[in-house]
Amino acid sequence: MTSVREFRGRARQQATRVAACFALFLFFAGTAVAQTGWRGNRIGPAQKDLNVVFFADSKRGWIGGDDGFVSATDNGGQSWVQQSVSTGKAVSDIYFPGSDTGFLLAGDEIFGTTDGGKSWRSLRRFPAAEFDGAEPDLYSVRFTGKKKGWVVGSISRNDRIIDSIVFFTDDGGASWQRRKVPAREELIHLDFIDDKRGWIVGADGTILHTANSGESWQRQESGTKLTLYHVDFRNEKDGWAVGERGALLRTSNGGDTWMFTESNVRSNLLSVQFVSEDQGWVAGRGGVILRSDDGGRSWIRQTTPTQQNLYALFIGKKTGWAVGGDGMVLQYER
Repeated sequence: MTSVREFRGRARQQATRVAACFALFLFFAGTAVAQTGWRGNRIGPAQKDLNVVFFADSKRGWIGGDDGFVSATDNGGQSWVQQSVSTGKAVSDIYFPGSDTGFLLAGDEIFGTTDGGKSWRSLRRFPAAEFDGAEPDLYSVRFTGKKKGWVVGSISRNDRIIDSIVFFTDDGGASWQRRKVPAREELIHLDFIDDKRGWIVGADGTILHTANSGESWQRQESGTKLTLYHVDFRNEKDGWAVGERGALLRTSNGGDTWMFTESNVRSNLLSVQFVSEDQGWVAGRGGVILRSDDGGRSWIRQTTPTQQNLYALFIGKKTGWAVGGDGMVLQYER
């Protein structure tokens, strides 16, 4: 089992080796990129990871990564402007439940904005002293409305995961309460489809589900001990989870049963999004992007202009985005 902290550490060690052949790869990949629609551009700092991309609409989006880096666009990615966040830790997630109201996670801290990110302020920091000296890491944030939101992550001591953490707010982030869940494994990503129903995935194949607004959480049997990095539900029944070694799981009954789908890759898969009943996308390690046009029954690997790890994916109505190592941002015109 590979924790998020371990995975990112190994990825940084590989960054220098990959950068040496990156320019040559771009040159020879030019024709293939034109055919598939993916094109790349370095927007973040060189040899630093971009971990998250989020678009509120077709024009306004944000990317975030190492050393507190955040950049925003208001013209659909034609230009990007760096935003200031008072942290030197890696930005792990960004989520905007409203047009201007957004939330950002970095290390052990939650930040918020009410002006589209022109200014970010610290809402809550969780120091190690609150966990008997163990270090918390926050990975994923989601809101089900203007007031109710969730954050998941882990607690580690001497680089060993010792517990999971789940925090809840019902006042728009002004205060956060810890909620008990039936899992001590590292929790990495969560998704809600409405105010009541949500899922969390993490280490050792962990999948948790709530049907009562998080008042209680139950384990779902994933059928694997591989780390699951990302989960995406389109409705109360149809959902997907991706993880280590090309793991790609699907459910058609709200997670009562999960089934493996052949991805035809063995790279770690780090992000999944279905934009319709038929069309879905997956991104992962080594520049991997997969696309399905038949509801996930089969997957086609896309040609991309990078071999960097791709940590996050966002597919809009007309444009797709993927971000990853070496400050790389990929854009796709649908």
